[in-house]
Amino acid sequence: MSEAPAPRRRTPAPPREDLLAAAMGMIAERGLEKLTMAALGREVGMSSGHLLYYFRSKDELLLQTLEWSEGRLGAARGRLLAGPGSARERLAAYVDLYVPDGHRDPHWTLWLEVWNRSQNADADARARQAAIEGAWHRDLVALIVEGVSRGEFREVDADRFATRTRALLDGFSIHVAIGLRGVSREQVLAHVGEFIEDGLIARSP
Repeated sequence: MSEAPAPRRRTPAPPREDLLAAAMGMIAERGLEKLTMAALGREVGMSSGHLLYYFRSKDELLLQTLEWSEGRLGAARGRLLAGPGSARERLAAYVDLYVPDGHRDPHWTLWLEVWNRSQNADADARARQAAIEGAWHRDLVALIVEGVSRGEFREVDADRFATRTRALLDGFSIHVAIGLRGVSREQVLAHVGEFIEDGLIARSP
């Protein structure tokens, strides 16, 4: 009597965070256009169907990957805002963290794609996108309020100034991320620094 075949050992699925890190790695190395469910499945050793169980759709995969990436940026932002140095120095660090590293910066490439798809997103997805933007905004408002209270910044409406600053940052950052000719990261940092200097930095009597 022949022996029954040994049962197959099931390979456990990687944790969700590993899937999101793999998706972000693919965007960085190969570009967003190469990130498909099938390609990600090959990367992590899972079927497309199994990935759909986790994410339901590519839109959901992209949004969760953006949330994961934003979580890492948020942790870095929290450390720099709570760190030593003047409010002015920490504001410069905030701007430096905000602006893309250059053309095809993977985080900004993903951000642009998610927002492009948001035209057809449901209410839950829109709320999650708004939460991402809200975290950046609240941190900037708090930093401006702190700088005003210390006398480093002029008396301004912190929420209004933060809104204008982020609009400037977003516009310039999109130009850098898409590789618009004549717009470099260094130029953007200089433009934003000039805007902050003119509108926010307290003048000595």
